[in-house]
Amino acid sequence: MDTYAVTDPGTGRTVATYPTATDDEVRRAVDAVATAHAAWSARPVAERAAVVRRIGELHAERAEQLAAIIQREMGKPIAEGVGEVEFAAAIYEYYADRAEQFTADRPIDLLAGEGTAVVRPSSVGALLGIMPWNYPYYQVARFAGPNLVVGNTVLLKHAPQCPESSAAIAEIYREAGCPEGVYVNVYASTEQAAEVIADPRIQGVSLTGSGRAGAAVAEIAGRHLKKVVLELGGSDPFILLSTDDLDATVDAAVAARLENTGQACNAAKRFLVVDDLHDAFVEKLTEKLTKSWSGAPLSSARAAETLAEQVDRAVAQGAAFVSAGERDGCSFPPGVLTGVTKDNAVYREELFGPVATVYRVSGEEEAVQIANDTPYGLGSYVFTTDPEQAQRVANSIQAGMVFVNGVAADGAELPFGGVKRSGFGRELGSLGIEEFVNKKLIRVIA
Repeated sequence: MDTYAVTDPGTGRTVATYPTATDDEVRRAVDAVATAHAAWSARPVAERAAVVRRIGELHAERAEQLAAIIQREMGKPIAEGVGEVEFAAAIYEYYADRAEQFTADRPIDLLAGEGTAVVRPSSVGALLGIMPWNYPYYQVARFAGPNLVVGNTVLLKHAPQCPESSAAIAEIYREAGCPEGVYVNVYASTEQAAEVIADPRIQGVSLTGSGRAGAAVAEIAGRHLKKVVLELGGSDPFILLSTDDLDATVDAAVAARLENTGQACNAAKRFLVVDDLHDAFVEKLTEKLTKSWSGAPLSSARAAETLAEQVDRAVAQGAAFVSAGERDGCSFPPGVLTGVTKDNAVYREELFGPVATVYRVSGEEEAVQIANDTPYGLGSYVFTTDPEQAQRVANSIQAGMVFVNGVAADGAELPFGGVKRSGFGRELGSLGIEEFVNKKLIRVIA
């Protein structure tokens, strides 16, 4: 049984607990979103967009308050929490601004015959969203925002450690004018969520989380012929082939590794550096990374323990580790792993915390080979002064996203998603509104 509770990782103290929904409450929640779909999807798209716009405005107005909630829930520093809320607000605004464009008929040029043909995007019905703890507001925005615009309704199961933020989101939706049943927050257990996926009234499910959770959800959804979007883990490579400013590149590497205290699926985690830059890069990275620690804890004691076990095992298998200090409860100071070989277990694992693993590579070919030698394929970063090389490497990397000569360049308009064990489907941008849409052909012969 999932336990919904706010346990402050900064103090280890449980601040509040929330009761897990009863089976009857879950049934009523499914009833509500299924029933609300007909009226919500029938409303003019401009009216749905106005509600979504107001949701974004309320997020922006309450940014400090919302940030304080997730600091209690998962330890995110206030400034980063405010940034997350503002990004969520921008996502709602993006879809509200483009609602009519994204839901407009798409004419088809006929090869033969008279008449017309269009593809008309329309809603599919009630959806289930299963969200993670690391970006409590942003994750909901990128799933729910576009789906409400297109006319779907949303049942939202948030992470058990985020009950307060999920309640705050639901209240914002209510105040923004969402009719009853259009967006419903439910404190469901994993077992209850499985039953919801199987319910014939639920037309699809989106999950952001671990590979294990993704496989379980995909199995149930597949058994019941439900569409699934999965955004899972990542072990994103940061490839450094050449630079005119090593200090600036190291600053980018630190920023890419320490976002959300290193707890981001698309954070740079493996740093692949050409031989002639490797030693200087490691020296500068180690110095800046260990001095950049904000003191923020990881999301939980379990998260810190898991990361410590991975690092200890890597060192026992021959790697070297330099850190800013020792783990203390939920606190895990940043550090750098070097000397990881292919037979080291951590070579194929995701390190979800402020640990950078650096590999020495002979050049472009080896960098690409190691970058792709992973079960994951979410994001990637390429730093080079050669534009042609940048395009070559970008084309060769097996990932859903490639960022060249920059980090922290995400945007509401940019599609987000991966390949391999990082999942499938896309969120954000014009592609993000396409996943749970009936692309209906209407052919008129006259």
